[in-house]
Amino acid sequence: MNRAPGSVLQTPRRLRCAIYTRKSSEEGLDMEFNSLDAQREACEAYIASQRSEGWAAIREPYDDGGVSGGTLDRPALQRLLPWM
Repeated sequence: MNRAPGSVLQTPRRLRCAIYTRKSSEEGLDMEFNSLDAQREACEAYIASQRSEGWAAIREPYDDGGVSGGTLDRPALQRLLPWM
């Protein structure tokens, strides 16, 4: 890594990332790999790509399967909101 003489190498701040997934219908949620899993995998891959910036996914799942997006009255979303 090249840096200017006298500069300080800073470590990136740690940024904990929650992943929220939702599917409006329950159709297909009983499958071994469903759309909630696909959403989570995509988010985990993006977060991993930002690891050098200090990003890290938290393990707590925030999944609302079979819940409409037309309302904020979603159990996993309500658990997540106080942390924002």
